[in-house]
Amino acid sequence: MPELPEVEAARKAMEDNCIGKKITKCIVADDSKVIDGVSHSEFEASVIGKTIVAARRKGKNMWLQLDSPPFPSFQFGMAGAIYIKGVAVTKYKRSAVNDEDEWPSKYSKFFIQLDDGLEISFTDKRRFAKVRLLKDPTSVPPISELGPDALFEPMKLDEFTERLHKKKTEIKALLLDQSYISGIGNWVADEVLYQARIHPQQTASSLSGENCSTLYECIKEVIEFAVGVDADCSRFPLEWLFHYRWGKKPGKITVEVGADSSQYPTNWIFHFREKKPGKAFVDGKEIDFITAGGRTTAYVPELQKLSGPQKLKETGETKGKTSKKAKVDDDNNDDIENPTKKEDQNSGKKGAKAGAKGRKPSKRKKTDESDEDNDDDAGTDNDDDSDQVEKKKPAPAKKQSKKSVQSNQNSRSTRGKAK
Repeated sequence: MPELPEVEAARKAMEDNCIGKKITKCIVADDSKVIDGVSHSEFEASVIGKTIVAARRKGKNMWLQLDSPPFPSFQFGMAGAIYIKGVAVTKYKRSAVNDEDEWPSKYSKFFIQLDDGLEISFTDKRRFAKVRLLKDPTSVPPISELGPDALFEPMKLDEFTERLHKKKTEIKALLLDQSYISGIGNWVADEVLYQARIHPQQTASSLSGENCSTLYECIKEVIEFAVGVDADCSRFPLEWLFHYRWGKKPGKITVEVGADSSQYPTNWIFHFREKKPGKAFVDGKEIDFITAGGRTTAYVPELQKLSGPQKLKETGETKGKTSKKAKVDDDNNDDIENPTKKEDQNSGKKGAKAGAKGRKPSKRKKTDESDEDNDDDAGTDNDDDSDQVEKKKPAPAKKQSKKSVQSNQNSRSTRGKAK
């Protein structure tokens, strides 16, 4: 969840409250999954007594520059967060720690106390974060492999457009590629594509100059606004997709924005789902959820349409995709398989008539395996598999002809013997 705006809010909080202060106490969790490449005791000994000189960030990574190396570095992962006791650091959506919880939190991975008594904790409930001790964080992965920071190192429009047109990958996947541009994660990518009215699966190289310009401005506006309000999502514009994209479980009207949704007026409906899965709306328009860039992606089909050759391809596959979506909406896995089972039964009947039992089902089994492998490919490969099955159907007819000839020969042989 933490993306550039959230990590920048943490960096600013550290900069505003900790610069020039000495670390007098340090507690590092004995958790090798999060504390990467160094023992907790070595980590603690390396930072105690040092002064915090600066708080730095690139992309979704932050580090504390001390008066001498090595420096604590934080890769926030899915749920990493910085907390400063007694200081109102922005609690981004689904924060793990509340004010009334124990301090430091049981999820704390890195805790320090400063010479003025101020206490800071880096927590990670889900343990996908990485906390490292590095001599020069910018010279080693992951920071050394990052592309330009979307806030601090924005590309010029011409460079942005030129680089997009060289990429034949889906635009959502490209925006999530931290080596291309760093700091954009899942919610920011969905937001900028929604505001730019670009389909998340549109190939980057196929975007028009106008599309590229609009996307460039939307990235700038979304990030600068989110950073400007310290990633406080309750202050994001009401029309942003952000407020409506969370969670896919069926249910009634749900207010689910910010760390404390009770602050909102009761007539503010941010998130709405019907009793069927996959139904959410923004500004009266339905939100759909697909997989793009390897992540669950929220977009508005009515506004974000594929263009160019991809539009023609989508039109040609509409029938297949509609059928697949209808099956998913039934929320019944058995129903998803029913069309295949019915086709198997029909094939069996044809096989019985043609004297080809046992051969057709093996072909369907192979196709089913292919379908399972391609479930995440938006149905395109599945449709191709079906076409292959159709092309192979004439084969049993040849087998039928051979068997008929054999039968006729046997009949003639029997009649000859009778004579």
